[in-house]
Amino acid sequence: MDKYKEFKQSIAKAVEKFNSFKPNETIRVISHLDADGISACAILIHLLNKENRKYSISIIPQLTREKIIEFSKEEYPYFIFSDLGSGQFSMISDILKNKQIIILDHHKPENKDMSENITHINPHLFDIDGSVEVSGAGVVYLFAASVSKECEQLAHLAVIGAIGDVQETRGVLKQLNDEILQTAVKKRLIEVKKGLRLFGIQTKPLHKVLEYSTDPYIPGVTGSESGTVQFLQQIGINPKKGNDWNKIVHLSEEDMRKLSTGIIMRRLNEDDPEDIFGLNYILPNEKPENPTRDAKEFATLLNACGRLDKASFGIGACLGIKKDKKRALETLDQYKKEIINAINWYGQNKDSDKIIKGNGFMIINTEDNILPTMIGTLASILSKSNDIKDSTYIMTLGQALDNTTKISLRINGRKNKNHDLRDVLKQIIAITGGEAGGHQYAAGCIIPAEKEQEFVKAAKEILTKKGMEEEIN
Repeated sequence: MDKYKEFKQSIAKAVEKFNSFKPNETIRVISHLDADGISACAILIHLLNKENRKYSISIIPQLTREKIIEFSKEEYPYFIFSDLGSGQFSMISDILKNKQIIILDHHKPENKDMSENITHINPHLFDIDGSVEVSGAGVVYLFAASVSKECEQLAHLAVIGAIGDVQETRGVLKQLNDEILQTAVKKRLIEVKKGLRLFGIQTKPLHKVLEYSTDPYIPGVTGSESGTVQFLQQIGINPKKGNDWNKIVHLSEEDMRKLSTGIIMRRLNEDDPEDIFGLNYILPNEKPENPTRDAKEFATLLNACGRLDKASFGIGACLGIKKDKKRALETLDQYKKEIINAINWYGQNKDSDKIIKGNGFMIINTEDNILPTMIGTLASILSKSNDIKDSTYIMTLGQALDNTTKISLRINGRKNKNHDLRDVLKQIIAITGGEAGGHQYAAGCIIPAEKEQEFVKAAKEILTKKGMEEEIN
């Protein structure tokens, strides 16, 4: 049988398990705090509300042994883990053996073990690459739509989850993600438009969109406000519209042609100067020039809510609750301030002993100077920097209030099949202890704070070896 059919058939087992849950009992829902996890949780909440089920939600940064032990002490008989759980299957099986559990995840499982009390739904179990072909929200969506076809009205949320997990290439989604997208398009939840693949088309001033564009990189424009204004003057586009700033959505077709041609001309020395076009996903039911109008910006809004411990606002925004959407937008403003704080801290400390530079790697210890939930964001931003050599491992560390240190790992440059960042972190924590999770291209782990120096020492050794291997290859 086709592996995609097998995967979809496995979802029927989760539906059967869900339908066996006693209707008067509360279902415990645990989901991840990123855009994918929040989208997934919103889909689940919609389903549970429709099915008139009681539920209790937790949005968490990582599923650790301590967290699972906490959950084991709760009286809830039923648990659903979304966008996490596969990497902790053994611990869940061992610690929550008295609970009935559904895991809906797309991260690489630690093994293919089975357990009587756990229904485990994951594309990797059928040799489908969950890092690119379907997101956590996508898995939850397929489950929810199997319980109730009415949940197809949330197909756009699964697409937002996939985009939040960077599962698109120039806007193109693969296989299961694309199937979900087609449903969203058919139901007029999403419009797909080909155009410049720039972030902030709906909301940001044109000159700022260009100044902050790192993918695609625009020589003489990216990173330079004056260079951006000069570029726009050269191609004959006014950055202002009356007293306000022009946005890309304000431009005429002629100005769009000027802008596209101008960017290509600036990129003639790049490997692929026309690598500026892609597919953009517009949510037609959302207000124009609003962060929820563009799927990429919506995903950023959800990330902001998760990183700043306001996940409930993100869930509400997904479900169209006006007051939550308003609060989510306010949270996005605060998130931008935290990003600026993180970038400024890096700029002020990049030559200090808090940043260790080696052959093919950087280890950045922010200590308690930025929020621990922001270290992954900082690593992601630096991974797109043209000031850092291609294929450089970028590791960020941040201290949390619970006496742990959070670590994120990214790699600079374009995705490379030879790199598995989750595996790199697993090699390090095999020496120091800790718990790792994430994807091939974006991974993280948690260690006890007292193990920090030991971790950095082990990381230096392993990342140096990785850098040497890269040179040989």
